Amino acid sequence: MKLLLVEIKLHLREWPFLIFTIGLPVALLLVLGLSIPDMTQRAASGERAVDTQMPSMMTLLALLVLACNVVPAVLTAYREQGVLRRMSTTPVHPGRLLGVQLLINLMVGAVTTTLLIVTGSLVFGSAAPRQWVGFVLVFLLGSAALQAIGLVIAAVAPNAKVAPGIGSAVMFPLMFLGGMWVPRDIMPDALRTVSDYSVAGPFAQALRDTWAGHAPQAAHLAVVGAALLIFGGLAVRLFRWE
Repeated sequence: MKLLLVEIKLHLREWPFLIFTIGLPVALLLVLGLSIPDMTQRAASGERAVDTQMPSMMTLLALLVLACNVVPAVLTAYREQGVLRRMSTTPVHPGRLLGVQLLINLMVGAVTTTLLIVTGSLVFGSAAPRQWVGFVLVFLLGSAALQAIGLVIAAVAPNAKVAPGIGSAVMFPLMFLGGMWVPRDIMPDALRTVSDYSVAGPFAQALRDTWAGHAPQAAHLAVVGAALLIFGGLAVRLFRWE
């Protein structure tokens, strides 16, 4: 708990980046929802983009920024500064620091998602996720899988300067496959197949389904769960404390 409180204080000192991480998805939801008429028009199904598609995309964006940029940058900096090496000589294993970092990022992601839900409700009259149990399950599973990818990036990045570049190179393709620019519904079949087997595609679709009140599909949960096992295993095998 003391380690958690110390790390929270250190994160709060970087408040400009923290505000950017939380504020960017919320700002994009507002700007796109208010400036593009199609976002608030009802489709044949009766749903609007601001009800399910946009909130799920902005949640994915927030979690990708945390996983691909924040996690690698912080951990590679700690490794360069010798923090992890020094902790390994104390009763507090550096693995606890790693766990605290993941917990803090999960908290930031949860705060951002809550703000997206509240903003959507107040500004656009959007409903909160209607399938709450499924939504929480998908959110936790997807967050863990994305952060596992972040740990792999932190493991292979040679230093803190290179880590953000590698993270961005991973983040933008995942954003595309998740449907950030081209909705998954209108993707060509070949691209849709690639998206179905990426982490971002099934995660975004499962978020959208639970937001609309549907249970997440077993295939989507299986892909995200497999990604968590694969990248989590790689992170354990490749991660360097010094």
